[in-house]
Amino acid sequence: MFPFEFNFLEEAVDRTYRNIERTGKLINNFTVLAVFIACLGLFGLASFMAEQRTKEIGIRKVFGASMSSIILLLMKEFIKYVLIANIFAWPIAYYFMNRWLENFPYRSKFGLDIFIFSVTLTLVLALLTVSYQSIKAAIANPVDSLRYE
Repeated sequence: MFPFEFNFLEEAVDRTYRNIERTGKLINNFTVLAVFIACLGLFGLASFMAEQRTKEIGIRKVFGASMSSIILLLMKEFIKYVLIANIFAWPIAYYFMNRWLENFPYRSKFGLDIFIFSVTLTLVLALLTVSYQSIKAAIANPVDSLRYE
């Protein structure tokens, strides 16, 4: 005969949700690392673009462009790329979130608000990352950028 084995339901549920919690912490840590690396890449790209367009920025400043128009000029491309990336990421994120939530008997529904929040957050992060280089390029003396022409 087989001996009787028993388990407490609370212990089984606790083990399950402890694994899910551990996985969530791991995903959060890697997400923070990925965002940091992406911001470093974005900062490098902004530095490179500002360096490549130094003469253009200098000419625009000589002709009377305002600091805000120069900053907007440099940030416009990054805003466009962030919006395009979010448009491609939304369906993928929606699909995988639905697949993951199917494993739970009681699950919360998520709507458009979480995606709008993600776009807002990525735009703010991108603009904060790029703004330093944009402001630095807009403040620079146009004489220095046009002197060697």
